[in-house]
Amino acid sequence: MKALKVEGKRIGKVLDNALESQKLIDKYESLSSDLLEWIEQTIIILNNRKFANSLTGVQQQLQAFNSYRTVEKPPKFTEKGNLEVLLFTIQSRMRANNQKVYTPREGKLISDINKAWERLEKAEHERELALRTELIRQEKLEQLARRFDRKAAMRETWLSENQRLVSQDNFGVDLQAVEAATKKHEAIETDIAAYEERVQAVVSVARELEAESYHDIKRVTARKDNVLRLWEYLLELLKARRQRLELTLGLQHVFQEMLHIMDWMDEMKMLLLSQDYGKHLLGVEDLLQKHSLVEADISIQSDRVKAVNSTAHKFSITGDGEGYKPCDPQVIQDRVAHMEFCYQELSQLAGERRCRLEESRRLWRFFWEMAEEEGWIREKEQILSSSERGKDLTGALRLLRQHRALEDEMAGRWAHLQQGLAEGHRMVDEGHFAAAKIGERAEDLRAQWAALQALAAERRRRLDEALAMHQFQTDADDVDAWTLDALRIVSSGETGHDEFSTLALVRKHKDAAAEVDGYRPVVDALHEAAAALPTEEAGSDEVRGRLAGMEERYREVVELTRLRKQALQDALALYKMVSEAEACEAWIQEKEQWLVSMEIPERLEDLEVVQHRFESLEPEMNSQASRVAVVNQIARQLIHNGHPGEKDIKAQQDQLNNRWSQFRDLVDQKKESLNSALGVQNYHLDCNETKSWIREKTKVIESTQELGNDLAGVMALQRKLTGMERDLAAIEDKLAGLGKEAELLAEQHPEQAGAIRGRLVEISSETLKTREESLGEASKLQQFLRELDDFQSWLSRTQTAIASEDMPNTLGEAEKLLAQHEGIKNEIRNYEEDYQKMRDMGEMVTQGQTDAQYMFLRQRLQALDTGWNELHKMWENRQNLLSQSHSYQLFLRDTKQAEAFLNNQEYVLAHTEMPSTLQAAEASIKRQEDFMTTMDANEEKIVGVVEAGRRLASDGNINAERIQERVASIDERHKKNREAAVDLLMRLKDNRDLQKFLQDGQELSLWVNEKMLTAQDLTYDEARNLHSKWLKHQAFMAELQANKEWLEKIEKLLVSEKPETEAVVQEQLGTLQTMWAELESTTQTKAQCLFDANKAELFTQSCTDLDKWMGGLEGQIQSDDYGKDLTSVNILLKKQQMLESQVEVRQREVLELQTQVTALGQEGNDMVEVDGRRQLVAKKFQDLLDPLRKRKDFLVASREVHQFNRDMEDEILWMEERMPLATSTDHGHNLQTVQLLIKKNQTLQKELQGHQPRIDDIMERSRSLLQEESSEGGVPQRLKELQELWRLLLEEVGRRDDRLGHAHQAQQYYFDAAEAEAWMSEQELYMMSEEKAKDEQSSVAMVKKHQIVEQAVEDYADTVHLLSQTSRGLVAQGHPESERMGMRQSQVDKLYAGLKDLSEERRGKLDERFRLFQLNREVDDLEQWVAEREVVAGSHELGQDYEHVTMLQERFREFARDTGTIGQERVDAVNRQADELINGGHGDAATVAEWKDGLNEAWADLLELIDTRTQILAASFELHKFYHDAKEILGRILDKHKKLPEELGRDQNTVETLQRMHSTFQHDIQALGTQVRQLQEDAVRLQSAYAGDKADDIQRREGEVLEAWSSLLEACDGRRLRLLDTGDKFRFFSLVRDLLLWMEGVIRLIENQENPKDVSSVELLMNNHQGIKAEIDARNDSFTSCIELGKALLARKHYASEEIKEKLLQLTDKRKDMIDKWEDRWEWLRLILEVHQFSRDAGVAEAWLLGQEPYLSGREVGESVDDVEKLIKRHEAFEKSAATWEERFSALERLTTVVVGSKETAGGRGEAEETPYSRACRGRTTTEVGHLEQHDAVDAGSLVNGVAERSSKEPSPTPSPTSGRRPKGSQSSTLPSRNQEASTNQMEGFLHRKHEWEAPNKKASNRSWHNVYCVINGQELAFYKDSKMAAQGASYHNQVPVSLQEAVCDIASEYKKKKHVFKLRSWIQAIMTAGSAAHSEAPSSTQSTPVSVRAHTLPASVTMTTESSPGKREKDKEKDKEKRFSLFSKKK
Repeated sequence: MKALKVEGKRIGKVLDNALESQKLIDKYESLSSDLLEWIEQTIIILNNRKFANSLTGVQQQLQAFNSYRTVEKPPKFTEKGNLEVLLFTIQSRMRANNQKVYTPREGKLISDINKAWERLEKAEHERELALRTELIRQEKLEQLARRFDRKAAMRETWLSENQRLVSQDNFGVDLQAVEAATKKHEAIETDIAAYEERVQAVVSVARELEAESYHDIKRVTARKDNVLRLWEYLLELLKARRQRLELTLGLQHVFQEMLHIMDWMDEMKMLLLSQDYGKHLLGVEDLLQKHSLVEADISIQSDRVKAVNSTAHKFSITGDGEGYKPCDPQVIQDRVAHMEFCYQELSQLAGERRCRLEESRRLWRFFWEMAEEEGWIREKEQILSSSERGKDLTGALRLLRQHRALEDEMAGRWAHLQQGLAEGHRMVDEGHFAAAKIGERAEDLRAQWAALQALAAERRRRLDEALAMHQFQTDADDVDAWTLDALRIVSSGETGHDEFSTLALVRKHKDAAAEVDGYRPVVDALHEAAAALPTEEAGSDEVRGRLAGMEERYREVVELTRLRKQALQDALALYKMVSEAEACEAWIQEKEQWLVSMEIPERLEDLEVVQHRFESLEPEMNSQASRVAVVNQIARQLIHNGHPGEKDIKAQQDQLNNRWSQFRDLVDQKKESLNSALGVQNYHLDCNETKSWIREKTKVIESTQELGNDLAGVMALQRKLTGMERDLAAIEDKLAGLGKEAELLAEQHPEQAGAIRGRLVEISSETLKTREESLGEASKLQQFLRELDDFQSWLSRTQTAIASEDMPNTLGEAEKLLAQHEGIKNEIRNYEEDYQKMRDMGEMVTQGQTDAQYMFLRQRLQALDTGWNELHKMWENRQNLLSQSHSYQLFLRDTKQAEAFLNNQEYVLAHTEMPSTLQAAEASIKRQEDFMTTMDANEEKIVGVVEAGRRLASDGNINAERIQERVASIDERHKKNREAAVDLLMRLKDNRDLQKFLQDGQELSLWVNEKMLTAQDLTYDEARNLHSKWLKHQAFMAELQANKEWLEKIEKLLVSEKPETEAVVQEQLGTLQTMWAELESTTQTKAQCLFDANKAELFTQSCTDLDKWMGGLEGQIQSDDYGKDLTSVNILLKKQQMLESQVEVRQREVLELQTQVTALGQEGNDMVEVDGRRQLVAKKFQDLLDPLRKRKDFLVASREVHQFNRDMEDEILWMEERMPLATSTDHGHNLQTVQLLIKKNQTLQKELQGHQPRIDDIMERSRSLLQEESSEGGVPQRLKELQELWRLLLEEVGRRDDRLGHAHQAQQYYFDAAEAEAWMSEQELYMMSEEKAKDEQSSVAMVKKHQIVEQAVEDYADTVHLLSQTSRGLVAQGHPESERMGMRQSQVDKLYAGLKDLSEERRGKLDERFRLFQLNREVDDLEQWVAEREVVAGSHELGQDYEHVTMLQERFREFARDTGTIGQERVDAVNRQADELINGGHGDAATVAEWKDGLNEAWADLLELIDTRTQILAASFELHKFYHDAKEILGRILDKHKKLPEELGRDQNTVETLQRMHSTFQHDIQALGTQVRQLQEDAVRLQSAYAGDKADDIQRREGEVLEAWSSLLEACDGRRLRLLDTGDKFRFFSLVRDLLLWMEGVIRLIENQENPKDVSSVELLMNNHQGIKAEIDARNDSFTSCIELGKALLARKHYASEEIKEKLLQLTDKRKDMIDKWEDRWEWLRLILEVHQFSRDAGVAEAWLLGQEPYLSGREVGESVDDVEKLIKRHEAFEKSAATWEERFSALERLTTVVVGSKETAGGRGEAEETPYSRACRGRTTTEVGHLEQHDAVDAGSLVNGVAERSSKEPSPTPSPTSGRRPKGSQSSTLPSRNQEASTNQMEGFLHRKHEWEAPNKKASNRSWHNVYCVINGQELAFYKDSKMAAQGASYHNQVPVSLQEAVCDIASEYKKKKHVFKLRSWIQAIMTAGSAAHSEAPSSTQSTPVSVRAHTLPASVTMTTESSPGKREKDKEKDKEKRFSLFSKKK
């Protein structure tokens, strides 16, 4: 039963569990269904987007939504969580009951519930966003509605106020009032027009509200309609008022214009009635210009008057109607009539005044021009009357140029003056009222002009003379200056100090001598210039003196040049001889040293080396012998020339010759010794060779022993022994020769006789050994021998390599050679083993052997040993040599470095200057000390170099001499630099002392001046302080005495030790001593005065004070108290020191008592009593001094004892105090205590270290005290105790330091962990704080504070990480508290992670709060800023004028720009911030949206106001700118019109200048035209924008500007045309003037052409004449253009037509005259060409006849048939030639044109007239200048021109080719007959000839001198190249003789360049005379032609021509030849 019961209970329990589970399942399903249903219903509600159409409704919906989220949703969320718990419980129960786990059906799963919940969350979020969006929209609409209401109210108010304003007609009664009303109305219009946009803004807001379906849209629409109605009514009122105002304003403008016109007319009447017609030309011109302006104004006013009258008439008509009447019509009509009458009167007055002004201007212009000319004449008269002729050549040239310019100016001025005078005559002829004055003025001006021309001519003459004189003076000064320079150069006594300097001087002197020789023509030219001066100046003493002095100085320069040349040559020879002698002696000395030090070696190799050196010495000796010979030759020359240093030269020569003789003797001696030693060695060498020869032959003989006795052996033996007998005979001869040589050498070298003979005996004893006994070891021996040969060859090569004499030249080469040599050593070591083996083998082979081969092998081995040993020795020698070279190269490297140091030191020492201030002196000393420190640092290197060099020299280096020289040089330079540095430092210190003395002197001067003030203070009248003043003065005097000692010391020191500074020191000391003496005298005076003031009282008071003081001192000295301890002893010592100082002061007072006693005695006081009192005081004072000293000694000793005891006790006590610290076991329980204990222990250790010196000092003092006082028994015990305590303390301190170190490591971690936990806990409390910011400032502070904390938290991560590492390290080390450390570290990590989370959460909250406050501040600031800007933008000020409105516009534009840029940026920034906060779900999003809408509305209003204000200002600116521009442009136009000149210019340049000025003027006014056009455009635009009076005003101002502009343009065009006419006139005159000048030049060129001499010259002239014709033709275009220009000017009726016509006629006549002259000259040249051609052809014919004459007169008829045939052929050829020449002679018989012309002229005109040819050739002058080469002229038989006259016996040469020929009877009659032969010669010889003149007025082109041979034959003078040419009859350059008939010969005295010069002038008959003579002789001979006469007379035209060069002469000859045969055909 029980079991059943139990089972039943179990089943029941299961069923209960199942039922309970089912209930839970049902509950779950019910709850889940309800929850899901609620979710779906809620989602449907949330997705509804129908919101209320009002802000309140939307807010209520948002509130309901919030209540849903806070009230309805949370329980459902809890229910959802409970469902999850319930499902988990059900499933757990069922699992526990082993039931199937319940799974909800689809749709009710937890996941389904979660998905439905997520959809609910999404719908909720979307609902929230939609609500907030709708809320914002409704808020915007409410704000927009409020904005509409506000704007509509503003617009209604504004429209009502403006309607009332426009309804009023208060215009005023004058123009100003009406204009003000107009401006006000325009402002109103502008304001109203600008306000239209605001009205439209209201309408747009209403439309926006209507579009957004605003709930109260009906009210908005009604209000909008009301605003529009008010606006339209306002516009109607405004238009009506505008019309009334324009009528009133127009009438007032008319009245105002009438008043202006009437006022202006009154002013003009007063001006026109003036009697001022000008007092001078400028005044009249000014009045005329003003009157022209007045007339222009009057004409302008005519239109103005008409316009005003017509306008006024319109107003009078308008007034009759029923409309608006601004004024009474009758008033308007009266004013119009009065203005018309005034204008007529004004026009009449203007015409009368212009006539009077024109007459006045003409008169004053004439007077002004005459006055200007008269002023110019007077000005030039002053210039021309000046006596200035120039102080020098430059001045004279400048004055002459100025005078020429003045003459040109006068020429140009005369034409202008004539024009002025002509104008005056016209005025007189017209009967001007001032005709008399005009005539007088004209005559006066003519007289002045004539006087001016006379002055100009006179001044020109004076200036020319002055120029010539100044030119001469300048040239003479140049010559003098050159002469002085040359004298300075050539008179120098410098001959050089060596050969090179003398050579340089010789070259310089050579150049100077050439310059002197080349300066002679300059001197001669100066003589010619002097001769050309005026007579009175040329003959003046100054000129003659200068010339004479100049000649004398020049001769002196020439003489000094010669003397200096000789001196330099002598000096050069001497220096050359000395240098050569010194070079020879140096070479001799070097070689002598080598010869003396050379010893004759014993080895043959060394002997050969010495012999080689002797062989190289021979050429050197030969070379030196030639140099010695040169020295001797130079010396002999110098002695022969008498050199001043003859004795020195002789001594030098003798010394050199003696040295040379001695050297040659020494060389011969050494050579003989060397030859003797070489003979001995050669003998030994021959012996060895002979010995070797014998051994070889012995071997050959021994080798025959191997042969057998058979035939083969016999034949072999015969072959081997074939030449043996011959060799043996040679050996015997060799031995005999060696015997003789041995005897000779034994005699020469007795000391070596035994050895010499022994060698011969040794050779003689040599016998042929037996051949080898055995051949068993042949192969072994053969290998050994081969190896021996190889080794010997290597040994030989190595010895050769080692024996190299190559020496390194650089350190690198030395190191390289050493390395190579070391390699040889290594090679020798490698061969050492082979050598030992070979040696052992050789000993084994040769041991016990007596065979010759073995003996020879033994000798080879011995030689091998010798070579091996020698190899080692040679290597060592070479090693030593290379080591020395390497050391020498190292020494050279170090030497260069040392020399670089020394060079730097020398440079620094040479460029150091003495400073001039104390600071600079100290700085220099510091630099010098630094420099010396550097020298000391470098000194080690330099000394090292010197010591190394000395070691090398002492070690016997091969370059010891060079090393010694370099060492000596470096050491000497180093010592010099050291001495110079020390000396410089001393000088710098001396300078510093001097500068310090000067500075101290300056300070002492200041001090003396200061003390002087003290010494001069005499305020000692009061007796009560007399004694104190006396004491102070005594101290003052003591101070002076101390300083005086310093002054004396300085004086003695500086003057005695530094005498170089004596001058500066004495000067400074003199000043100081003067001041010091004055101070001392003043001090003494004051002391005397103080003393004299009250001597007795002063003495008594002084004695009383001293007695009182000494009494107190005596009591102190007698005290037995020396101190009980250290403190008392120190106090007593201080008191003792005070007493001693008082004693010193009192001692001076005691000494001063003596002076006071003496002074009192002089005044008659009781001397005995006073002196006794003084002695008593002095004795008492002296008695106190000794006790005072003893007391001081006792006190010092007592202080030492007490000090030691005190120090020892202090140290023991100190150590006892520190001992507990050292032995303490307290190691601390935390980090701070451990660190404190460690620091304490470290401090204790430092104290112990610091006390160690004190302990040592105490121990040292204890030893001295124990020695001095042995009675102190306790001192040793205390010392021992002190030492024990000190040792124990040191040990304990060390142990405690170790213990504390271990404790510190344990506590450090706990401290760091606790500190980290505390810091993080503190930060957690801060992060969890709920404090909120109240404003922005606190918010910013909190954010910054949190940022700092957050950064600190981030930075603390490193600390936590480090702490973790420390913990792990300690745990790893097995620390006892490892577990505790791990737990502590985990806790720290958790705290840090939580702290970071809290930090991020708090950062988000603070940022949201800060951004809200920031937005609030920005919105408030921006709203305030907008309000301020609205005040400015709403201003109604529009400006009074252009400047004002410009200023307003600029300011407002800047205001608008700043507002737009800054405001828009700020508004956008605020909107962005607000949007970010709203979108971010900020808790105050609604407030943020409200702030944003309010701000945007205010900003839009501000922009609207700014736009309105901008438009109003722009309209006002345009109107005022137009008024301003019109006024400015009108003023500029009038100003330009006034500046337009009337002058047209006086010449072409001025006209061009005026044209350029006018072009510039027109260019300037182009810009003005642009402005006028711009003004027109502005006027059109403004007229379209304005109406009524404004438009009329704009049009009126535009008309004024355009009228003025047109007037200006007309004036400019008129002036431009007048300037063009004037420019054309002057250009035409310029062309005419240029053409006239050119034609005059051409005419002169045609008339002044030279007469031709021959055909070539005629052709040249014809070519030139054709060139002139070409030039004339080229000028045709110029003539044509000029004439056309003149005609064009006449055609357009130029104002100067008469003058132009006159110039045209003058030009045409001149041109015709020029062409006629050219044609006449051309005809004449053609005639002359025919004459010269005839002369040329006649000469050719005559020459041919003369050439054929010898042939015809010959008697040769031939000696044979062949000769006769040749002669016949030759004669036939001659006949053919004669037939050909017959035609030519017939051509010559025809008369030329000139002859026919002569006949006709003679027949028609008679003898009185001349032909053109005769006029041209009437005369020609030729001047021949001869230069006699001899001084004396001789008669016949004597010398003429240096050549003896030929005797009558000698054959005389034919003077010319034409006069010396004798034709035969068959000769043509045209040639001269025999009876015409010239007479015999009279005189002949050489002359220098020069051709001076070619024509009467033309000098010859070539006027150089030619040396010719002259022959005078009868009346002819013929010229030849030399006597040979004269004998042959070949004249000089084919010149015919010169006729001496009617010739004039005189002395050329004015020619100074050559001596004995005469002039020859000859006249040649005219060519017509020759022609007429030929014509008269023609009938006497039928064959006579003009050719015969022409042959004698015409060649004179070419006789005097000269050529400049032989080449040119040859070319001329060829041309002559061609011309001469031009009429004849050429034959080959």
